[in-house]
Amino acid sequence: HGNGKGLWFLLCNSSSKTEKNYEAMIVSYGSLAPKRYMYSEVMKITSSRNNQLGKGGYGVVFKGKLHDGRLVAVKFLHDYKGNGDEFVNEVMSIGRTSHVNVVSLFGFCLEGSKRALIYEYMPNGSLDKYIYSENPKEILGWERLYAIAIEIARGLEYLHHSCNTRIVHFDIKPQNILLDKDFSPKIADFGLAKLCHTKESKLSMTGARGTIGFIAPEVHSRTFGVVSTKSDVYSYGMMLLEMVGGRRNVRSIVAKSSEKYFPDWIYDHFAQDDGLQACEVTNEIEEIARKMILIGLWCIQVLPVHRPNITKVLEMFERSLDDLDMPQKQNFCELL
Repeated sequence: HGNGKGLWFLLCNSSSKTEKNYEAMIVSYGSLAPKRYMYSEVMKITSSRNNQLGKGGYGVVFKGKLHDGRLVAVKFLHDYKGNGDEFVNEVMSIGRTSHVNVVSLFGFCLEGSKRALIYEYMPNGSLDKYIYSENPKEILGWERLYAIAIEIARGLEYLHHSCNTRIVHFDIKPQNILLDKDFSPKIADFGLAKLCHTKESKLSMTGARGTIGFIAPEVHSRTFGVVSTKSDVYSYGMMLLEMVGGRRNVRSIVAKSSEKYFPDWIYDHFAQDDGLQACEVTNEIEEIARKMILIGLWCIQVLPVHRPNITKVLEMFERSLDDLDMPQKQNFCELL
């Protein structure tokens, strides 16, 4: 009976032709496809959106529970006037991504301009909470932080090279790295760049997308090269440096001089070794921290062509510290 009502509702509220298209699309993707939910079901899952987990440029996220008891995070996207076919297509391709370091999409809702995405719930929240807290290293510890860095790179490698569709994330930053119950990281929001063709997310390649401080220079300006998976490598490098230094670094930079380009400052800071003093590290930890800094500095090379790809980054983690060179300092203004 419930089903019949739902179907009647759909027939009244949209051309049944597009509905049939969606159904056909979903069927063609097979059993791996994320499940499609009615808006009313999504409201039930989130108890009428009563437990907000966070909000971002794309929409608002609420905690919810599926019928089988699984906890989920439901992201309600901003109202959207675009083409539903495109949305369903993207949802399906993203639904087929499966990697231990990428958040899983269980389901979606598409009803008129209402859209929602239903993801697995990550109990330990996002990485920024830990690296920007007063004593971040005490909660996670350096070894865990180092493991997290490597696992994020593995997730990125999957998105860049192994996925059914090559995906450039465009917004790698600590807020978009979620931690599961064992503090293993999963990359979140990786499909949003494709899913939201809205003004908020500035998706045209003419506008910069991403988050200030983490955006690669070529995403701002073609002068530096083409936008590619290397743009994610840049953001990843910035994140590595943040993981070592904590937010205090960025704050002090902004306070000291808004005109000084951030990687420049970071380079001097870490090259002169006072970077590590700033992070209060002990000797046994020093190797881990230095390695993260060196790899981070390679990743934030101004020109994409000088940056390693993510597979090379993973190789660098395998090598000993003595095998890694300090990259050349680049003069940002000269390159411009």
